[in-house]
Amino acid sequence: MLVSTVLVAEDDLAIRELLTFLLDTSGHQVIACADGGTALDTARREHPDLAILDVSMPGINGIEVCRALRETTDTELMPVLILTSHGQWLDVSTGFDAGADDYLVKPFEPSVLLERIETLLSEAPD
Repeated sequence: MLVSTVLVAEDDLAIRELLTFLLDTSGHQVIACADGGTALDTARREHPDLAILDVSMPGINGIEVCRALRETTDTELMPVLILTSHGQWLDVSTGFDAGADDYLVKPFEPSVLLERIETLLSEAPD
């Protein structure tokens, strides 16, 4: 397995640390941040292989970050997984309309999250 860099944007410290641990122990490099503005700046600067975005974050929310990533040529193809507690049909639809490649509702099974990440990375263009 190639080492991938994953951007994690999550304002809840406990969840951010859990995601970092899961990804790190699965062989990924992790760039973690607590708000959407930092996530967007980091994605544009570092070009991670995948972004995991929470919806509810201070400043720019995850949906807005996803839209912004899709509007820039150097990040438009980056796989984006929305990971949020917002699980209503309209929330999911809004996430996909913003350009998300996958949408997972909290609480989540770590094995399911890792499986989804591997699928997104394997399908990503080089």
